[in-house]
Amino acid sequence: MLIYGVSFDLVGKQPIVLLKTADGNKFLPIWIGHPEAAAILMKLQSQAAPRPMTHDLLSDMLDQLDAQITRITVTELRENTFYAQITLQQDGREIEIDSRPSDAIALAIRAEAPIFAADRVIEESAIEFEGEDVDPQQLEDEVQKFKRFLEEVTPEDFAVESGEDD
Repeated sequence: MLIYGVSFDLVGKQPIVLLKTADGNKFLPIWIGHPEAAAILMKLQSQAAPRPMTHDLLSDMLDQLDAQITRITVTELRENTFYAQITLQQDGREIEIDSRPSDAIALAIRAEAPIFAADRVIEESAIEFEGEDVDPQQLEDEVQKFKRFLEEVTPEDFAVESGEDD
């Protein structure tokens, strides 16, 4: 899977990370929290915080422990919640760690690790932009709108004002 971008759900203003299959036109939207969206977006835009954020800190700790993230996998969707696993390699052994997809993706970006999704997750939850019913021009227009949004959005757009409900 490739990270296609981070956007907002227009109805609930909830951040969404959009993953795309590497060899097709299937997109997997995963609703995430505001801090995780900011962490993903900061790294996608090659920005750095003045002090390490949580995902940076964890990535640095793994480096110090000589552990490498080899991949992350979105493993399942259960009761409208996505689950993921982070696979680490340390001292010749493989370690699987349960994770929220948003945290796993934020770490994968920092480790330049590949992102996978289980076939069943893609079958059940992905949106496919292929077939006879798709207008290629309409699809291209939507992709261009999304790309313009990605060029203009900043991590601060995902900051939650104190006092706002989550």
